[in-house]
Amino acid sequence: MTYNAPPPPSGPVGGTPPPNNLVWAILTTIFCCLPLGVVSIVYAAQVNGKFAAGDLAGAQESSRKAKQWAIWSAVTAIVLTVIYIIVIVVIASSGDSTSSTGF
Repeated sequence: MTYNAPPPPSGPVGGTPPPNNLVWAILTTIFCCLPLGVVSIVYAAQVNGKFAAGDLAGAQESSRKAKQWAIWSAVTAIVLTVIYIIVIVVIASSGDSTSSTGF
């Protein structure tokens, strides 16, 4: 009597895994906002495991959240950069007005 083990689950039959967005998560962690990017990496790392376990809905949800957190990280970086530039311009312009009066 031989026993053939069933093959490991490979997600839904004929399905492809949703994008894990890991590249975007890593890039936004490095170049944008570290805390939000780390959350994105965590969700991106869950996608393939959930898909392999046959949890397509969970894999899609993790994919969506990884993308969402990566976008939030990029937007946060853009907003903070704009605020930083505005502050620098205001400081530079206020410095010019004091130097022209001689005080």
